Amino acid sequence: MKKKIISIFLIICLLAVTYFSVGADSNDDTTLFESNKPLQLWYTDEALTNYVESAAFDYQEETGNKIVPVLVSGLEYLEEINTATLEGEGPDLFIVSNDSLEKAYLAGLAGEIADPEGIVNQNCYPKAALSAVTYKDKLIAYPFYYETSIFLYNQTYIENLAKDTIEAEANAAEGEAAMEAIEAAGSEEAAEAQVVAEAKTVEVTEEEVAKTIDVIIPATVEEILTFAEEYDAPEQVEAVFKWDVSDIFYNYFVVGNYITVGGDAGDDSNNIHIYNEDAMKCLAVYQKLNQFFSIEPKEVSYDSILQEFIEGKTVFTVATTDAIKKIEDAKAAGEFAYDYGVATMPNVSGELQSRSLSVTNAVVINGYNEHKEVAEDFAKYMTYDKAESLYDRTGKISARKDIIYDNKKIQVTLAEYEKSIPIPKMMETSSFWVHLEIAFANIWQGADINETLRNLSEQVMTGVTGTEYKEEILPTPILEEETEQESDMEE
Repeated sequence: MKKKIISIFLIICLLAVTYFSVGADSNDDTTLFESNKPLQLWYTDEALTNYVESAAFDYQEETGNKIVPVLVSGLEYLEEINTATLEGEGPDLFIVSNDSLEKAYLAGLAGEIADPEGIVNQNCYPKAALSAVTYKDKLIAYPFYYETSIFLYNQTYIENLAKDTIEAEANAAEGEAAMEAIEAAGSEEAAEAQVVAEAKTVEVTEEEVAKTIDVIIPATVEEILTFAEEYDAPEQVEAVFKWDVSDIFYNYFVVGNYITVGGDAGDDSNNIHIYNEDAMKCLAVYQKLNQFFSIEPKEVSYDSILQEFIEGKTVFTVATTDAIKKIEDAKAAGEFAYDYGVATMPNVSGELQSRSLSVTNAVVINGYNEHKEVAEDFAKYMTYDKAESLYDRTGKISARKDIIYDNKKIQVTLAEYEKSIPIPKMMETSSFWVHLEIAFANIWQGADINETLRNLSEQVMTGVTGTEYKEEILPTPILEEETEQESDMEE
């Protein structure tokens, strides 16, 4: 009997230990996955599917933790996340563009990341990426990939021009030598014999061509105008420079260095400066472009502009980073018969600097997630550890700055991204882009720059402050070129 009692007692103890062990571990991440409740990653861009599914598979193989990527509609994205989260069915982490981060943070859907390995810093990411995921001095997401403006050019056309330029300079040098020989020989016949004896075939080296191309590529918008005036374009070229003037993303570089909306992080409503003399000078140069490149905003789109570039109808255009993959695909399909080059955006002038707009897509850990440690570990894994394969799988360029690409042109986009201004995340200024786009359209068609920019600033500041805002009227600045022309006329 004693043996039976002892046996029963031991069985009860073992059951109790097992029960309490399971209970103690019921909140552990390991138990979460053993109970077939994987973490969910929500995203809206179908182009990411191959990459996120591959990352989730590899992560499970390495850690045993299961992540399920879920492609959802981009319409009312954050609202859908919020509703699903309140119902207990929301994602544990999600991908979103940086302009939505304030909204996500204030809704409790985003919070400060732990970044246990300390990778979200300037050693791994450019300043633009860090500013994009910063809100009120807190890092609230992991930078993933970016879009910004780039200056595309038809390299075949520019190389041919470079070779012609080198040969022309060589011929000019020969002409000067011939004239000197005539003077030295005393007769034209003797000089010709001497020149023929000394004549050499002009050999154009790749190094010379590369150096000449660097000189030819316009460094400023004003140099684009000079190029257009002097360039003897091939027959198939319909426009030297053409871009989507209807979309603010491709126009913003003109004023980006002189308009401030929320500071570098785009989260400070006390740091808004729109109406100023430098911005007006930049817009005056922009307006002048319409005299040389008559582009009707209603008749162009980004896709049509890029297609014309692929067909060799334009020499220069403004594009976003996605253009590289599209051109490479067209080249592989035999639809692009040229070579192309990528440069950083030209400055407005020698005096006025340009600065592009950028959008950084980031991975956010849901603030209501009960398993933040695993969610954050996968966010780091997907955005940093596996980032070297992102471009090959999606055509999107990682925000990581230390990745070496086979296509060197991609590295140029990073240089533009590094100096770009992230799209602001303040909800108070969400309508700013629509109003700015309208302002650019009006200025392109000849509207008064001073009045248009002042009205824009007053409209934005009235919305931010909640009271009617009036700007002190500034004098309309005169461009240096106009001052020089007036001086020449007076002389």
